[in-house]
Amino acid sequence: MAVTLESPESAGCATEQGELSSRAAAEAFIGGVCFKLGPPALIGAELEWLTVQGECSASGPSAAPRPQLSALADALGPYAPRSIAPDSPALTLPGGSRVTLEPGGQIELSSAPYDAAAQLCDRLRDDARLLRELLESRAIRPVSVAADADRRPKRLLQLPRYRAMERSFGGIGPFGKLMMCNTAATQVSVDAGADRADVTARWTALYAVGPALLAAFACSPVLRGAPPGTWASQRMRAWLRLDNARTRPPVLDWTDPVAAYGRWALDVPLLCVRGPGDEAERGDGAEWSAPPGATFADWLSGALDDEVGRRPDTGDLVYHLTTLFPPVRASGHLEVRYIDAQPGDGWTVPVHVFDALMSSPEVVAEASSIAAPQAGRWVDAARYGLADPDIRACAVALLRLAAEHTATDDAARAVESAAERCRRGRTPTEDATEHLDPRPPEAVT
Repeated sequence: MAVTLESPESAGCATEQGELSSRAAAEAFIGGVCFKLGPPALIGAELEWLTVQGECSASGPSAAPRPQLSALADALGPYAPRSIAPDSPALTLPGGSRVTLEPGGQIELSSAPYDAAAQLCDRLRDDARLLRELLESRAIRPVSVAADADRRPKRLLQLPRYRAMERSFGGIGPFGKLMMCNTAATQVSVDAGADRADVTARWTALYAVGPALLAAFACSPVLRGAPPGTWASQRMRAWLRLDNARTRPPVLDWTDPVAAYGRWALDVPLLCVRGPGDEAERGDGAEWSAPPGATFADWLSGALDDEVGRRPDTGDLVYHLTTLFPPVRASGHLEVRYIDAQPGDGWTVPVHVFDALMSSPEVVAEASSIAAPQAGRWVDAARYGLADPDIRACAVALLRLAAEHTATDDAARAVESAAERCRRGRTPTEDATEHLDPRPPEAVT
């Protein structure tokens, strides 16, 4: 769901100058910004693709150079994001999707929110088709794989945010740069809930079903540059290993996600401290460094006065929230981030699955009950995928529950087909390959 984190006009916890008076005020501000309450009605999605420029290679779908940023800007024209074309109007595509770029040249479509999953899929599919046509005008091709098996990681965007990110993650291990430059995801967003009890139920369900659905849609067994090891989802392996404090909140202990998310967010180390003005975001060489290990709470308390020279305001807090990468992120809505990019148009299946599983409080409760025995098994799901019999059985049960509650017959058939695929222990890529002609995968993205 393409909704930017924004400060509510009257959060009740910030001064007119946007200052934060205390930790309690900051936690309350996060609760108001990250969890928008109201009857659940909308669904959105974000799709990512690796990109290559030039001729197809027989050695692998991504075995071609990354595109030049100037070529991407030329191809996208008025739809180009300002990260690569500062003077671009950055128009949305006809179906309402925004185009953005990830650090390694991955291209992303962020949909508008819709009140029906079928409408979302139709509009996003149309925008994806137009995006491919625009890119092909400069011999650039989107590749629908979740992990780059062919190229070493290389960062194209020189924005201070990404320099700070690479520097921070680089001190932990290789997974930060791999995640930034060589992975792609399918993300689905749903409304947070009608009230705090509803938010808690929906949040709990999305985390509980996570390991099983991660395994159900895992299709990234090879990631060049990753340490040795056999994993069903090398993409999720990278996320789980790059920075535990930032990517793995202790949600199993949270009885009130609205309050707990605020406490957790303030105690995550700062990724960066923004410099003044917009020009820094455009890659003018500015550095957005942060004192190592210092948290937002430290900055708020005055512990960083000497190093930073100022206290944070609500804009700094909102920006800090965008540097948190849990499997489900609270961004006003709930953003599910644990699904691999799917082959072809396979991304429509997880969209329908989450739409169905969140369709009523009763279905939410049943999904949580089914998934409870496997909740928290993120590493096992990423490593073994459907080869783990308990995770596979849970995935099949969840998909069959979803198939019973989809909004259309076509969606039900697609989700039931995915359940049968999982029952057979087959990945989305294996299933797609079985039904496709011999063209290279990116030719049928």
